[in-house]
Amino acid sequence: QEAGGERFLRQRQVLFLFAFLGGSLAGSESRRYSVAEEKERGFLITNLAKDLGLSVGELAARGAQVMSKGNRQHFQLSHQTGDLLLLEKLDREELCGSTEPCILHFQILLQNPLQFITNELQVIDENDHSPVFFENEIQLKILESTPPGTIIPLGNAEDLDVGRNSLQNYTISPSFHFHVLTRSRRDGRKYAELVLDKALDREEQPELSLTLTALDGGTPPRSGTVRVHIQVLDINDNAPEFTQSLYEVQILENSPVNSLIVTVSASDLDTGNFGTLSYAFFHASEEIRKTFRLDPITGDIQLVKYLNFEAINTYEIDIEAKDGGGLSGKSTVIIQVVDVNDNAPELTLSSITSPIPENSPETVVAVFSVSDLDSGDNGKMVCSIENDLPFVLKPSAENFYTLLSEGALDREKRAEYNITITVTDMGSPRLKTQHNITVLVSDVNDNAPAFTQTSYTLWVRENNSPALHIGSVSATDTDAGANAQLTYSLLPPQDPHLPLASLVSINADNGHLFALRSLDYEALQAFEFGVGATDRGSPALSSQARVRVLVLDANDNSPFVLYPLQNGSAPCTELVPRAAEAGYLVTKVVAVDGDSGQNAWLSYQLLKATEPGLFGVWPHNGEVRTARLLSERDAPKHRLLVQVRDNGEPPRSASVTLHVLLVDGFSQPYLPLPEAAAEQARADPLTVYLVVALASVSSLFLLSVLLFVAVRLCRRSRAASLGGCSVPEGPFPGHLVDVSGTGTLSQSYQYEVCLRAGSGTSEFKFLKPILPNFLAQGEERVSEANPSFRDTFEFS
Repeated sequence: QEAGGERFLRQRQVLFLFAFLGGSLAGSESRRYSVAEEKERGFLITNLAKDLGLSVGELAARGAQVMSKGNRQHFQLSHQTGDLLLLEKLDREELCGSTEPCILHFQILLQNPLQFITNELQVIDENDHSPVFFENEIQLKILESTPPGTIIPLGNAEDLDVGRNSLQNYTISPSFHFHVLTRSRRDGRKYAELVLDKALDREEQPELSLTLTALDGGTPPRSGTVRVHIQVLDINDNAPEFTQSLYEVQILENSPVNSLIVTVSASDLDTGNFGTLSYAFFHASEEIRKTFRLDPITGDIQLVKYLNFEAINTYEIDIEAKDGGGLSGKSTVIIQVVDVNDNAPELTLSSITSPIPENSPETVVAVFSVSDLDSGDNGKMVCSIENDLPFVLKPSAENFYTLLSEGALDREKRAEYNITITVTDMGSPRLKTQHNITVLVSDVNDNAPAFTQTSYTLWVRENNSPALHIGSVSATDTDAGANAQLTYSLLPPQDPHLPLASLVSINADNGHLFALRSLDYEALQAFEFGVGATDRGSPALSSQARVRVLVLDANDNSPFVLYPLQNGSAPCTELVPRAAEAGYLVTKVVAVDGDSGQNAWLSYQLLKATEPGLFGVWPHNGEVRTARLLSERDAPKHRLLVQVRDNGEPPRSASVTLHVLLVDGFSQPYLPLPEAAAEQARADPLTVYLVVALASVSSLFLLSVLLFVAVRLCRRSRAASLGGCSVPEGPFPGHLVDVSGTGTLSQSYQYEVCLRAGSGTSEFKFLKPILPNFLAQGEERVSEANPSFRDTFEFS
């Protein structure tokens, strides 16, 4: 109980330590601030001291720092006012591109005590970009036979702004023959389609010049224009058609230049010049033209520049197939860039503390952040340090880690540590970055002996030889000379009943522990004691440790058969009706083993049988059952030899002989199913003992009645011849009433039976057993069951 209490106190202390560290490192609730882009340097975002509930002096005293992801800093914290200011002008398009909302994550680090506060700054878009078309003029050729309602793609303009400030719609002027529709792509970009409202007449007007205007939704709105020149062509009634309207391909980020990405293909039913096709990019951006090359004859798209997944991960390219008559077909190619692990992790050190005092509790040594430009598993990182150092890495805020000392350090053992922090990503192949930190340990005057462990657990197999070396305890002292010479001793045991002096001894010079006598697992499974280490200084300093000795079980007990008993008396014969079905329960072998664990796992096996194949033994519960139907040809008497074997190493076993008699003439009683019998045996193992006890009491009673009748006959015979019969005085020999093992009566139960002289009615007298309570209960049951019997026999 006391050992359990000590373990509970230690667990509570560990829980309190983790709760304290968790509270000191936990961040406050995340806040989000917002600022419009293009604000000048020094613009006030917020007053951090007020938001954190701290005064300006507290903010400075706690060493507040503002840290952004990566090495680029966007903010400045004023320790004089507690204001959070912009360090530079923010450009939302440079920071986030088309991502909306544009969120910058930053952390507030309070070093004393250590606390991380994660915050976000939303950069609000300003309408500072106008829509821009890729070309100065759009050239279109339209057949004069084109029916009204025909849609003609015009391409799109680009607006670097997002949200409402981005491109919203297109207009066309003059709008006598056409109107324009505004469509959206998968990526949200809007493009224009020209819709023919009135049929064209080349003879009346061979060319048209229109102005396409792109408008954004800003206040005030911005716009961009492009000239649309339309040439009306004579009829060419078959336009090129692509085999696929959409091509989707994937390409690795590290694919070599000139790699073939995809081949587009179109066909035209016309012949001659009208059936000759050429392929070209349709309103492709400058980036697409610098990255890919399209063969105008074959339709092959090749890579002309190395890809960078971190910069652009998707390309959407419109391809135009144009015939000699000026008709064209359109198809879209979407190229997905697959990320490869081509960026090693980066480590940014925020702070470092050196030197640190020895024997201090967990101390923050360094705070750093890690980042990786890759994505997915290629961007996941694992930080580690060498395993043989007394330091530990703990994650703090997102991608921030804290390097702490793991418990107290000892300067006398080591005054300087070179720590290598390794950051490895999860890509294939894995890339890593290493950073070295040197930590100095300052000295504190602590020279008391120290055990290498606060508690020791030793294992000893039972039946050991006396004076066996079972283990050692060890303590060190950083002093020198007599102050470093240690003497080991056993402390008085906490349990006053534990004979520690007769169990173990300790070598005072080296801490070796010896078992003084052979241990028995069945008598003593474990014991615990304290050891002390005292130096020879003046004054002497000492320390203590706990040692727990666990005795391991050996397979030194053979199985013992409880039923049926094999004590040399008349064997117990089991009766089996010849009408019994297969699986009939004949009897059950009950055995126990004094060992524990697998040494006490018992299995049952039928070694010999008068007639093999007629009976079987269940290996797990010892039930003996018929294996088949009985026949008239089966012998009436059978002898079975059952072996009980444990699972120890080496295994031990015991055997029991069963006698089975096949009988006729009585009906088979209710036989439970083997499964039900097994469950009943497992659910109530006491039933077996009760049945054996009842059988023993019944046998004893029957023996007493028979003896009573014999004595009466003897008295009558002597009265007729000699005039009496002498009955031996004193109790019966123990072997007449001994049922050892699983029987109800032991050798301590002895009864005296004699005939009381007197008048014509003789009485049967029982002497009380050594354990009167059990017989008294039996007397009460007999008296209640048959009052007339009590009147006839006298119990004393």
